[in-house]
Amino acid sequence: MIKLTFALVRRSEFTRESFQDYWFNTHAPLVASVREALRIRRYVQLHSLPAEISDSLQAVRGGPNGFDGVAQLWWDSFEDMADADDEAAKAAGRLLLEDEQRFIDLSRSPLWWGQERVIF
Repeated sequence: MIKLTFALVRRSEFTRESFQDYWFNTHAPLVASVREALRIRRYVQLHSLPAEISDSLQAVRGGPNGFDGVAQLWWDSFEDMADADDEAAKAAGRLLLEDEQRFIDLSRSPLWWGQERVIF
């Protein structure tokens, strides 16, 4: 199993609540609509709670500001994901990026490929 993890920071014109609403109610159905073309096995959104809930935890650890959410997308393998390189997959990728630009500050939102290692 290969995962794409995307730590999301909202665009400045969104509140955390409006960002999460758009992400869940507009972007998620869009991702679901192209899952076959992109061969996505699973898509999960982790919505952050209000920042003040995590303030003391961040202060103790000296951590940076949190994210507005984290998205994870699963593929069976890197090869399976790469095989989705036809015109339908390219069009789906462009569609998702166009929508992401509407609500995500992409310059402040890291993403990376990873392989899960279950500890328990």
